[in-house]
Amino acid sequence: MEITMHEIPVSEVAADYVDTPATGCRGYGGKLNIRPTFQREFVYNEAQRDAVIRTVKSGFPLNVMYWVQSDDGTYEMLDGQQRTISICQYVTGGFSFEYRSFNSLTKTERESILDYKLMIYICVGNDAEKLDWFQVINTAGEKLTEQEARNAIYACPWLTDAKNYFSKPNCPAHNLYRQYLSGKAIRQDYLETALKWICDRDGLRAVENYMDAQKKNSTATAFELWNYFLGVMTWVQAIFPTYREKLMKGLNWGILYNRHKDDALDPARLEREISRLLKDTEVTNKRGIYEYLLSGDEKTLSLRQFDDDQKSAAYERQGGICKLCGKHFELNEMEADHIDPWSAGGKTTLDNCQMLCKSCNRRKSNH
Repeated sequence: MEITMHEIPVSEVAADYVDTPATGCRGYGGKLNIRPTFQREFVYNEAQRDAVIRTVKSGFPLNVMYWVQSDDGTYEMLDGQQRTISICQYVTGGFSFEYRSFNSLTKTERESILDYKLMIYICVGNDAEKLDWFQVINTAGEKLTEQEARNAIYACPWLTDAKNYFSKPNCPAHNLYRQYLSGKAIRQDYLETALKWICDRDGLRAVENYMDAQKKNSTATAFELWNYFLGVMTWVQAIFPTYREKLMKGLNWGILYNRHKDDALDPARLEREISRLLKDTEVTNKRGIYEYLLSGDEKTLSLRQFDDDQKSAAYERQGGICKLCGKHFELNEMEADHIDPWSAGGKTTLDNCQMLCKSCNRRKSNH
């Protein structure tokens, strides 16, 4: 890859700046694609954005940026999107800095910003070199998430389509189902979640396997992924119609859907069970209720355990004798067990506690 250093003033980089769904994000007189397919969305918060403007206004140097030159003389932003958009938004009136918009500055102040020279390496190379270099130079700064890094490697028309569903501000996934999803759309969290779910459905070991297949299929669209995701969310809302944010947001709904979508489920009965379990003081992980009701696995509930005082009292009461095998053990060689299990109404109280040797307790637990 051939790399040359250039100093380009803000006035030229911000010339004809535009950022719309129809045109994309462009600058430098329309010749610079600021957000190519492999780039993430704008993720700087207000403090980070202001830090860029403060640096420029002070005349201090910003970190170098990287552009890739195409055969037709246009450019793609390889690194520096966040800084470039911050600057372009400010000089085009997108926000104020320290309570002053760009247009409210004095002529001298405006000119000092527009004349500020950005240090830009312009690179010429093929697609493979471009993506390799992208991974190298993005090891610092606003750290890439795992999905943002995948997007750089598997950039293709399918990914562009998928990002319209899952990654844009006010995308369908955000507008319709953000209450069920953790993370942020623009940091690719929603896209990563949907991909992990569909990979589980298809028995694929890694998200990369699915994305690679889509990249190799020149006619692929993201409708399959979106349609699957809609199926998951429709199923969740149908069987658990009462929404509880603290319990439901961020659960692995797609995995539960893949396992239980064909089960005969009664939403009214499930709601009654949820209400009951929420009141059960033995259940310490309330978020595990939904998985428990579908799978029957009590481990998801993190049921209360006997404390050390209860164990010691039960041990003394038994004289160190295991209740099952009748042999004597030291306290640290034994484990506490519920005489009446939780499923039969047993509570984590001293009168329901018995001490078993580890071997007996493990055998009992496996039955």
